Amino acid sequence: MIRDLVEKSRSFRGYDPSYRLTEPDLLELVDCARLTPSAMNRQPLKYYLAWEQEETAAIQALTKWAGALQQVTLPHAGHYPPAFIVICQDIQISASLNAFLKDVGIAAQTMLLAAAEKGLGGCMVGNFVPESIREALGLPETLVPQLIVAVGKPDETVVLTGMPEDGSTAYYRDENDVHYVPKRPLAELVIPHTVVQAGADSRG
Repeated sequence: MIRDLVEKSRSFRGYDPSYRLTEPDLLELVDCARLTPSAMNRQPLKYYLAWEQEETAAIQALTKWAGALQQVTLPHAGHYPPAFIVICQDIQISASLNAFLKDVGIAAQTMLLAAAEKGLGGCMVGNFVPESIREALGLPETLVPQLIVAVGKPDETVVLTGMPEDGSTAYYRDENDVHYVPKRPLAELVIPHTVVQAGADSRG
C-alpha cells in the first residue's frame, strides 16, 4: 500500500556497509522515475548512477548531511551509502533550472518509494556544490547536478513522532542514536472552509 511505503521511506543517514548495490538495481529505480509527469513533458532530467566504491566515496566527500544536527557528523564513518543517483538537468533541453524543480522532487520521491518497496532506503541530499560534483564525475557542462539521492540498506532507526509542546519541527537523536522526526498533525495542515470564507469576506 502506498501509505506503508511512504511511512517506510524516511531520510536514512546510516547504511549497512555489507550490502552492495549494482547498476541494474539503480536502473530499476530510474526506470520508475522516467515514467513520472514532467512540466510541459520536456523531460530534461538525466541520471548519473554511482555504485563503485571509488565514485561513491568521491560523492560522499562533496556532500553535507543533517544540517540541523551540527554536533553530529552523519553518516557515521563506515556507514556511508553504497550508491548514489545524481539527478541532473540537461540544459540543452531547457536552461531554466527553476522551472523543473518539481520534476526533480517527483523523480527523487518516486525512486525512494521504489527503493522502500525493495526493502531499501535512501536520502535526498541537496547540500553540495553542483560544479564540484560535475567536475568530480567528469560530467559535461550541459548537465547540471540538481539533487543527489543516496540509496542503500538502512541500518538505523527513524521514528515519526508528534509535535512537541513548543511546536519545533527540528529532528533530533537520542542517546541510542535513534532519529526522531516530528510531524505536524493532519488537522493543522488542512485549511478550514471558515478561514477561506473569512478571507473572502474581508476582501469585500
